[in-house]
Amino acid sequence: MANKVVLATGNQGKVNELSAMLSQYNIEVLPQSNFDVPEVAETGTTFVENAIIKARHAAKISGLPAIADDSGLEVDALNGAPGVYSARFAGIDASDQHNIDHLLAELGEQTQRSARFWCVLVYMRHADDPTPIICQASWEGEITQTQQGREGFGYDPIFKVGGLDCTSAELTKEEKNAISHRGQALKQLVSHFQGLA
Repeated sequence: MANKVVLATGNQGKVNELSAMLSQYNIEVLPQSNFDVPEVAETGTTFVENAIIKARHAAKISGLPAIADDSGLEVDALNGAPGVYSARFAGIDASDQHNIDHLLAELGEQTQRSARFWCVLVYMRHADDPTPIICQASWEGEITQTQQGREGFGYDPIFKVGGLDCTSAELTKEEKNAISHRGQALKQLVSHFQGLA
């Protein structure tokens, strides 16, 4: 695997998480902003489609291999919403807080609150890579009634982790990376490269 990869996202939270997770493998993660890569329209209807769109775009402009992550929250009582629209559930430029407020309002007093985070990671060696590596993982939990914790980003303060009595936002970065959807997908990606070594 290349020692430098461009991460196809403008989300600094994702850059920080992936950089921390990949640093132990001597891989430097560079945000796409270093290469003036503009945001690309996420026109896919699935996490896989959107991740491929973003990875191809970043690889083409930067000239480096690219990793793109597309992830989101799937709430059973909302028929899988917000899904691929997680970052813009409350509108195009919605803040994390607006998205949280909108989701809690949509759920209302609903007692069935099971949910999961999904992460799809795509690695493309170059923009025309015909066989990108695709890894995906989910993280089971449920949506809380109120926000708890100050770590993380996105829906973390209202995502009660399955098997634990806390939200994702109450975990340390290290604890979260060890068990999260993104952490699991990244382990798959790393094990793929270790298999090629």
